[in-house]
Amino acid sequence: MIQDTAASKRSTQNLEEVDMMHKAKFVGLAAGLAAAVAFGTGSALAQDKKGAPAKKAAAAGGGEQFFPVLSYRTGAYAPNGIPFANGFLDYLKLVNARDGGINGVRITFEECETGYATDRGVECYERLKGKGPTGATLFHPLSTGITFAVTDKSFVDKIPIVTFGYGRADSVDGTVFGWNFPLGGTYWDAADMLVQHVGKISGGVDKLKGKKIALVYHDSPYGKEPIALLEERSRMHGYQLLLLPVTHPGVEQKATWLQIRQQRPDYVFLWGWGVMNSTSIKEAVATGYPRNQMYGVWWSGAEPDVTPAGDGAKGYNALTFLAPAGQGQVHKDIIKYVHDKGDATGKKEGFGEVLYNRGMVGAMMSVEAVRRAQIRHGRKPLTGEQVRWGLENLAIDQAAIKRLGFEGFMTPISTSCVDHRGDSEAGIHTWDGKQWVVQKGVRLVADQAIIRPMIRASAEKYAGEKKIVRRDCAKESQQ
Repeated sequence: MIQDTAASKRSTQNLEEVDMMHKAKFVGLAAGLAAAVAFGTGSALAQDKKGAPAKKAAAAGGGEQFFPVLSYRTGAYAPNGIPFANGFLDYLKLVNARDGGINGVRITFEECETGYATDRGVECYERLKGKGPTGATLFHPLSTGITFAVTDKSFVDKIPIVTFGYGRADSVDGTVFGWNFPLGGTYWDAADMLVQHVGKISGGVDKLKGKKIALVYHDSPYGKEPIALLEERSRMHGYQLLLLPVTHPGVEQKATWLQIRQQRPDYVFLWGWGVMNSTSIKEAVATGYPRNQMYGVWWSGAEPDVTPAGDGAKGYNALTFLAPAGQGQVHKDIIKYVHDKGDATGKKEGFGEVLYNRGMVGAMMSVEAVRRAQIRHGRKPLTGEQVRWGLENLAIDQAAIKRLGFEGFMTPISTSCVDHRGDSEAGIHTWDGKQWVVQKGVRLVADQAIIRPMIRASAEKYAGEKKIVRRDCAKESQQ
């Protein structure tokens, strides 16, 4: 049942206290297990949560860990879906070829084409959830609509739903959304970061009063997610919010940009995907709207979004988190162990671009969740329920990032039973006509004092509607 206001405040305070204790406990564990967690090698002895040697973790490994891969290589969203899927799969192949799997457990996978359609995504979920010796490890829906559709199913199936940088913003609350993991940030975080950024440009968020911010958004659960946060910030700072939905697939936007020409907003936030993004930039050129006053969410800031517009895309900005463009040690490893062996998922075109890199990061965090869970459950194929423990105890610090070859492509992240998002920050990169250039000195962190109450209220509403009893994270941590 939904708690009353006083009880809700006590509940939140207790959850935050548990979360702080939980994180402190497992950050300490991560430091002691750094080498073992990163590659399953070295002299560090794996321990269980009570500090005793984890005998199962010392087992020889073997067997197969099945990863379902929901992708879209056809249709209006293919330009963005293809590089992400290629990066995701190439990293899984790298772990098999270079490391012999996850501590000796080989990775198997199967792609399922969703076309970014919710009904097809649910069909893929149902078809793949029972595959492999222990069932699906976890799912990356790669669609907020699919995420909403399978969230209810996850409580019964006990399979984690990983939505890094997308999905339900309220699913940060692991005490209600026990199987959703919006790792690294949500759309409420992203929207808040953008408001802060344009506020700073304007001389402070208080200077936004009387200004206009237009949200050009994909008319779907994805595009609608940031609205609640932008409306809250609008009430706080007095800017006028213009909501301009764009119908799937987003190739017809002339009416939208006619409104922008008439209303003359000070800033445009773009929440698009696939061909919608490049179409928006082309329409901005046609209507004379300055690209340097446009800011895309992190899913509207990749090469396929700007290259179709040619020189007209110069000056366009977007949030960047979890893998900007570029290449590092992990790319060298993929060339050596995957490309040079003729096992690459795609051609080298797009290798090292934003979405390819983000696919790699998504695969890496998934692999590390399994590796983490092996500390508790042993070096063997794990069920989705067992992998959840790994996702709730991620502790990928800077040293681990460097060892894994992802230095410069992500920031540290740690999660808990209470906090399924972990750490979240982003920067801004700008298209110079040939490449993305990350703006120096811009580090954006969402204001959780604003977002936490929104998460709490939305999660409690969901729990009340679905009759979900909150998890007792303190009790679970002692089991």
